[in-house]
Amino acid sequence: MQKGTEQTFVVELLTTLRNGRFSPRAWGRFFLHSWLMACQTAREHPSLRCSWLRVTCLIGALSLLILLANTLLLGIADTMYLLPVFAICLAWQQCDLFWHLGLNRSVSDGQLLPHVGIANTLTWLRGLGTCYLLGRLVGGLTIFPALTLVIFLSGIATDMLDGYLARHLRTQSRLGQIADGEADFCLYLTLTIIFLRDGMLPLWIGAIMLLRFLLPLLAALVSYLALAHPVRFGSTWWGRAAGLAQCLYFLYLLLPASLAIHIHFLATPLLYIAICLLMASPIAQLIENIRPPASS
Repeated sequence: MQKGTEQTFVVELLTTLRNGRFSPRAWGRFFLHSWLMACQTAREHPSLRCSWLRVTCLIGALSLLILLANTLLLGIADTMYLLPVFAICLAWQQCDLFWHLGLNRSVSDGQLLPHVGIANTLTWLRGLGTCYLLGRLVGGLTIFPALTLVIFLSGIATDMLDGYLARHLRTQSRLGQIADGEADFCLYLTLTIIFLRDGMLPLWIGAIMLLRFLLPLLAALVSYLALAHPVRFGSTWWGRAAGLAQCLYFLYLLLPASLAIHIHFLATPLLYIAICLLMASPIAQLIENIRPPASS
C-alpha cells in the first residue's frame, strides 16, 4: 500500500468516525479498521514485522530484568504494586509501534524502511524507563530521586542519540518523529506530576508545564478527529529552547543537595526563562500550522 493511499485511508477512517458522531460503534469500527491496516502492512513486509518482533523481545527481556532487580532490591510486595500499570504501559507501547509500522517511511523519498532501526529502538527504550516511573507513580510507591535522575539522564542520552543515529544512518522516518515526540511527552509529563506530588514544583508552575504538553495534544486530537486534518508538529526554535530550559531545570531539581547548593543562584532565573519559553513555544507552533506549507 503506497503512502498516498494510506493517507487517504486514514482520512476516510477519521471522516467516518466523525460522521458516526464518535459513538462506541464508530470507535469500534475505527480501531478495527486501523488494526487490520497495521496487520496488512506487517503481512506485506515480513522483514519489518520481524524487526518489530525483535524490538518487542528486547523490551520484554529488559522489562523482566527490571522486575527481577526491583524484587531483589525492594521486595515482592513493591513489585506487585508496580506490575499492573507497568505491564499495561509496556503492552500499549509495543502495540502502538505495531499499529504505526506503516509510518516507518523515509522522510526523504517516502519508501517504507525494512527495519524499525536502532534509532527508533532507543526511543522505545526511553519509553521503557517512563513506564517504570508511571508504574511506581500510579502504584503509590516511593520514587527515589536518584532513580529518577538515572532514568532522566538515560532519557536525555537516548533523545540525543536517536536523532543523531537516524540522521547518520539515513533512517529518519515519520514513525521516528512521532515516536520521539510521544516519548518526550510521556517522560516530561510523568516527571512533572512526580515533582508536583512531591512538592518540588509550585502548583501554578506545574500547571504551565502540564499545559505545554496537553494543549498541543488537545489541538492534535481536535484536528484529527473533528476536522480529519493532521497538525504539523515540526520542531521550532522556541520549542527546542523551551525543552532545553525545562530539561536543565529538571536536572537541577533532581541533583543531590550537596551539588544543587553550588548552583542554587541559577535556579530562579532558569525557572523564569523556562516558563517564558514554555508559554511562547505553543504560540510558535500555532503560527507554524497556520502558515501555508512551503512548496517543494
